[in-house]
Amino acid sequence: MSSMKNVTDLSKYIMTLPETRVSLLSMIFISFIVGSLGFLIDLVPGTSALHDILYGGANGVLVLGFSSIMAGAITQPWVNSLGGRRMKMKQSMFLAFFSMMIFSLIYLAGCIISSLVKSDLILDSIILGSAVIFAFRLLVIWGTSNISFMNSTLVSSIQPLLIVSMNIVVAFLSLTTNIGYFSVIGFLLKIIIASAILILAIYSFVMVVESPMRRNLGVGSLEFLSLFLSHITEDSPELEGIFTEIGEPVDTLAGVVSFKTASGLKALLISPSVHPGPIGTIGGANMPTILGERFGVFTMVAHGPSTHDFNPVSSRELVKVENAVKGALKDMEYTDEVSEFRRSVKNHATVGFQFFGEDLLLLATMAPEGFDDIEFGVGLSMMNLARSRYGSRNVVMIDCHNSFRGESGRILPGNPEVFDFLDAVESIECPPERYSLRVGCAHRPMDGLSKEDGVGRSGVKVLVVEAGPQRTAYVLLDSNNMVMGFRDEIISAVKGLGVSDVEVMTTDTHFVNTLAGGHNPVGRRKREEIIGEISLAVEEALDDLEDAMAGCRVVRINGLNTLGPTNSTELVSTISSIVAVSRVIAPLIFVLAIIFVLVWIFYWA
Repeated sequence: MSSMKNVTDLSKYIMTLPETRVSLLSMIFISFIVGSLGFLIDLVPGTSALHDILYGGANGVLVLGFSSIMAGAITQPWVNSLGGRRMKMKQSMFLAFFSMMIFSLIYLAGCIISSLVKSDLILDSIILGSAVIFAFRLLVIWGTSNISFMNSTLVSSIQPLLIVSMNIVVAFLSLTTNIGYFSVIGFLLKIIIASAILILAIYSFVMVVESPMRRNLGVGSLEFLSLFLSHITEDSPELEGIFTEIGEPVDTLAGVVSFKTASGLKALLISPSVHPGPIGTIGGANMPTILGERFGVFTMVAHGPSTHDFNPVSSRELVKVENAVKGALKDMEYTDEVSEFRRSVKNHATVGFQFFGEDLLLLATMAPEGFDDIEFGVGLSMMNLARSRYGSRNVVMIDCHNSFRGESGRILPGNPEVFDFLDAVESIECPPERYSLRVGCAHRPMDGLSKEDGVGRSGVKVLVVEAGPQRTAYVLLDSNNMVMGFRDEIISAVKGLGVSDVEVMTTDTHFVNTLAGGHNPVGRRKREEIIGEISLAVEEALDDLEDAMAGCRVVRINGLNTLGPTNSTELVSTISSIVAVSRVIAPLIFVLAIIFVLVWIFYWA
């Protein structure tokens, strides 16, 4: 299986931007400070420090502050009118503010060097600063807005043009200026040539990183980056369009355990071998909540054996999972006989199991050792082995996904852990006793917790199964895996509430994964609050116990459009190669470009 971690890792470079008014006030305040410092460093004989502070500050606000604010105000509607990724005003203003900061640092450095070497380099620093912020804006706007190179060039030129224009106006209106007399034609020529050098460097770099993805997947890197940022910052679903283009259909399975009482359907436990990814609300990332709301009864959507290869390309594909489950319910056969819940252990592999009539529910975990997704083929092998060995027509398997070790913990064909799981299944001892079934369920949305705490929209759901003297609590957290050791803490807390055994699972929802690093296992934060919510849910489920019957079915999901093993691998390997190449090419291209620009600006006669 290929991992999407390299894709979701991009999120660690994304920051929460300040509101528009913060950027506006910052530009005014900092431009005043920069203007004052520039005049104080480059002292004019016969003037006081107070004069330099006030006059220089006013000059800074006029030349830097107002120019940058105007650039921010113009950039946002211009970009949006070109049909690319919609830009918010706070994004435009922050870009203008950050560009102003870059210009200010270069300008102040020029002032300091000029005073030290007794040579006027302020004009050249203005030229360098203008060219650098133009290149920076071009790289950001072209890379994130999904508009053409030519349009990006025009939009990017707004801020440096306004700053240069204001400098020229101030110079002409003042007989004495801190940058001295200059030739407008020579001044502009230096800026144009310096900017052209940087444009060439940026274009060359982008073409290098753009071509691998376009050649391998038919999608440009800039388009992918733009849509990825749209999803992270605006929850835009447009990234699904790219996944749909490169997706491939697969057939997979969904296990269904249905519970009904005399009054009708009471609860569903669904284990689809469909991966809830890749991220946020894209594809099947929020599948546990979406499916959980489709059946009109208490529904637990557990994590079936699957990896990122089985990520649906679009949330619309989940209708196929829904229809398969509803089809299974139409001719479900029910029984009121249930065995006790037990476990079979081989090395670090643990398989919990419970029989409903002759059908079998399996729960696979390696806790307290760490692991991640169990691959579909591995899960299918375990199900087939159990089916043939114990005569169960339907074997529903759940990957508990409850002890996070990172990408290296995936259970793939050929791993030693696969044989441990198979041995654990083969060692199952069927309990001879059967008991009447009672079931209780409870759902707590955990509204006081958020995805930053590792908790998705479905919170926690608990199903208590009573088999004679034994009460087993199946606890399902809507989370992406669990910090190692947290499962044991939960089990210890819950066992004191009147249940005989407990298993804790996570849905593996990737709704919580719009955070840095691409992983956000539950248990990193607010452990006591989470355990408290789980305990309340268990108590509510115990109060809800009533006589019930259970039915199991494993059904096929046909033609589910997923990223697929081929394209999923291709996507991640392409991004990895782009990152690797960029680490070498980017410094080489941009360092050479800056050297040429410096030579042109400071040594051109």
